[in-house]
Amino acid sequence: MSLALTDDERMIRDSAEGFFAEHAPVAELRRLRDAKDPVGFDRALWVKMAEMGFAGVAIPEAFGGAGLGMVAAGLIQEAIGRNLSLSPFLSTAILSATILARGGSEEQKAALLPRMAAAELVVALAADEAPRHAPAHVATRAEASGNGFRLTGTKPFVLDGHVADRLIVAARTSGDDRDPAGITLFLVDPKAEGVTVERRSMVDSRNAARVTLHAVQVDGADVIGAVGEGYALLEAALDAGRACLAAEMLGVADRAFAMTLDYLKTREQFGRPIGSFQALQHRAAHLFCEIELAKSVTLKALRALDEGDARAPVFASLAKAKVGEVARLATNEGVQMHGGIGMTDDADIGFYMKRARAAAETFGDSAFHGDRIARIMRY
Repeated sequence: MSLALTDDERMIRDSAEGFFAEHAPVAELRRLRDAKDPVGFDRALWVKMAEMGFAGVAIPEAFGGAGLGMVAAGLIQEAIGRNLSLSPFLSTAILSATILARGGSEEQKAALLPRMAAAELVVALAADEAPRHAPAHVATRAEASGNGFRLTGTKPFVLDGHVADRLIVAARTSGDDRDPAGITLFLVDPKAEGVTVERRSMVDSRNAARVTLHAVQVDGADVIGAVGEGYALLEAALDAGRACLAAEMLGVADRAFAMTLDYLKTREQFGRPIGSFQALQHRAAHLFCEIELAKSVTLKALRALDEGDARAPVFASLAKAKVGEVARLATNEGVQMHGGIGMTDDADIGFYMKRARAAAETFGDSAFHGDRIARIMRY
């Protein structure tokens, strides 16, 4: 397994970096935040991302996508992290697209995937229920009703849920609340009777929603995959999301490091640049090495997913845990080495710190993934 980018992958990386630097830089995040934008991202940007092929990166060509796989998706997500660009890329193009492409019926795929690739639909995954990430902890119930089911429960953390045109809901058709068996995935219209969606703005100015379902009727045709066997499909999508989040945090860390180096070269104290002080040089050198390690483990996870490696869940967890720690270190060091200005809202470095914290907690922090690796390897 190569840990170097191919020529085609470098072209994707360069295209994504140029696109987001031009169309969705940090200044755009600041503008949307300050305007208290009700959507939370620029819909016109999402359409442009579709025109670039980004929205359909993980969708098969047969359904209107680019079918480029997880390495390409990770390179796009890394550019998103570098610029802190706001879009429903993770929720729709990665998580939901993976579930539908892997487990959807032919009718579901034909109806939804082309529209997702064209940025005509935002689809959000409603899975987590516990205060901390625990994908098997599903208390939302799906009770047989007519030719379908009635769903009742609450999903407190749904990325882009407040603007979603469709929800993919994990609900329990059998078993107890923490049993991986008995989980089923359903397509739900957020405008259906019994669905309540409440927007939650996060510390990093990203979108999330609290979704409450009260006796929501769905048809048998709304089931994704087999009844009671949705957990494996859910975990596959989450691993894709975890690896792409690692890529985004890599972009966050790399850009925070570059901003810090620029500041060290220009900020003077005692008549010389502070970057000439040996103590700061040592800290910068340590951070450089950590970011290089993060690059390798992230690419390893993305390649493992593309190649169908049985160890992909381990690599996805390893990447999510390691890069989360590196992003925390990079943004901490960035704020500290910027001095007092680093604590002000005027300095962009603070936005990177907030995103690093939120991304590290999303779909499992380092403790969750350390435990998951140990369980998978039967320690």
